[in-house]
Amino acid sequence: MALYLDVIWFLNFCIDFLLIVLTGMVLKRKMQKWRLITGSLIGSLYVLLLFVPSEISMYHPLIKFGFSLLIMAVSFGFQKFSYFFKNVAMFYFVSFVTGGGLFAAHYFLQSDLSIMNGMVATKGTGMGDVLSWAFVCIGFPAVWLFSKKRVDDIKVQKLHYTELVQVEIRMDDTTIHATGLIDSGNKLHDPITKVPVMILDMNQHDKHFPEEIISFSKDIHAFPDGEACAHPWEARLRIVPFRAVGKDNEFLPAIKPDEVRINSRAGEFSCTKVLIGLSYTSLSSENNFSCIVHPEVMSNGMEQIAAS
Repeated sequence: MALYLDVIWFLNFCIDFLLIVLTGMVLKRKMQKWRLITGSLIGSLYVLLLFVPSEISMYHPLIKFGFSLLIMAVSFGFQKFSYFFKNVAMFYFVSFVTGGGLFAAHYFLQSDLSIMNGMVATKGTGMGDVLSWAFVCIGFPAVWLFSKKRVDDIKVQKLHYTELVQVEIRMDDTTIHATGLIDSGNKLHDPITKVPVMILDMNQHDKHFPEEIISFSKDIHAFPDGEACAHPWEARLRIVPFRAVGKDNEFLPAIKPDEVRINSRAGEFSCTKVLIGLSYTSLSSENNFSCIVHPEVMSNGMEQIAAS
């Protein structure tokens, strides 16, 4: 049987690329296209080296592990050991999860995929049949998205919900500093954009806002129009519906920040897809915190300390 190495190489290149991208998405790494492509090329080069006669066994676990280290170093850089170790560990984790899903689906469908010394190969024509390529184009991204969803669920569940964190809310030249509480019970989202909503205690922080925004936060019926409010923050205002205990059809005034940064024991996180609910209800009777942090803000945020 003839083996079409170019086809096998391209198949493995695509899989390596998806695995590297998934690793970066799970860890919230900054990804550069040239790094991702170069890392994928290095990973797929391993397949071609298997067919090159050499005194060094390319099947040795240390050789494979060395390739993994090189792939991660090229794809995300080496800034410090803990950062690099997380990249390598997550790369293996997503490889096991998605690889297991691929193998299980092919076994169930009885297709012609086979694993040869750690690489994906095909039988029959040497290029794979329609089912194999359809699986790569459709099935693998499906397993990829499912795997990412499961990892995100694990990350949210493992957040320390009683932890107090330091919060920075940035809008234009204004920065609001607050102590926030990660609240697992906060499931509030904007129904239109689906972004999470944090809650800010305006009793402590209304000094950072213009009078028009303060009036709006106290009474949503005082929503400023173009003539009544010339402040540039007018375009940031939102109204978020929510349900409170014993009440229906409640509305929370909110504002769209440029960025929210959270400093916790797990690291520093940055999020731009978030709304800040403006509430004059005291959040802490002892003023231990003045902000309720939505758990998704941290799980969706980019870890800045490791990535910078």
